[in-house]
Amino acid sequence: MQRINSIFLNRKKQVHKGNCGHVFVLAGSRGLTGAACLSAQAALLSGAGLVTVGIASSLNNIIECKLTEVMSLSLPETSQASLSFKSFDMIKHFSNNVDVIIIGPGLSQNSQTQKLIRKLIEFIDKPMVIDADAINALVGYLDILNNRTSLSVITPHPGEMGRVLGLDIEKIQKNRRKLAKEFSSMYNIVTVLKGYQTVVADKDGKVFINKTGNPGLAKAGSGDVLTGIIGGFMAQGASAYNAAELAVNVHGLAADQAVQKKAVVSLLASDLLENLPFVFKKI
Repeated sequence: MQRINSIFLNRKKQVHKGNCGHVFVLAGSRGLTGAACLSAQAALLSGAGLVTVGIASSLNNIIECKLTEVMSLSLPETSQASLSFKSFDMIKHFSNNVDVIIIGPGLSQNSQTQKLIRKLIEFIDKPMVIDADAINALVGYLDILNNRTSLSVITPHPGEMGRVLGLDIEKIQKNRRKLAKEFSSMYNIVTVLKGYQTVVADKDGKVFINKTGNPGLAKAGSGDVLTGIIGGFMAQGASAYNAAELAVNVHGLAADQAVQKKAVVSLLASDLLENLPFVFKKI
């Protein structure tokens, strides 16, 4: 916990937003704009100085109405209001101005969008947090991770881990620590295998088992918040592993703080956002 305090919260008086990192969130599609909003807001609340959401053009107004402090980039879209493959050049150009890319929350499994995701992961060599539909896009294409030099984080839940590895969930759950370590070593990536006692592993065999949190986290949107926290920490200069380790701990603490005031079954992802500032205050 002291590391969080020393890295993120002891800011110099002369600091400005440009010193605190710019997170580019590629997320959302028709019916799934909430994922983009949760990740973006979590990145801001975790200290990122600037956050921009890249969103399908017809959904841009939703982002602008929902998020006051977040910027948006309107991008070409498919007929299903997901990101079109035609948006690659705009995204690549904009990525030159950011520190971290979050990719995946609510992006959809539209074939064009999935093709775009793979091209972005392979050819934009910025630190990334790869989540949700971006993980699904890697099924059968994991080798593209080996073309990257910027160390990134991947955040599968057991079902997603099972899909990319071709294993059933039961086997994943019985071998969480081992599989997370092996995946990180094989693909030079930090793995955050979510679930009860989330596992964080890196390519060198370092492993962290998280002990914070409660069953209220088993709710839609909770993972989107975690992804945003990781991205926010990375944007401020934390290594991929340290950002992931600290984020899963803080994410759980926010849930533990929230259930002091409401029932576990009623916990919402937005409650995590509401409680993040108080967790940081305590730290």
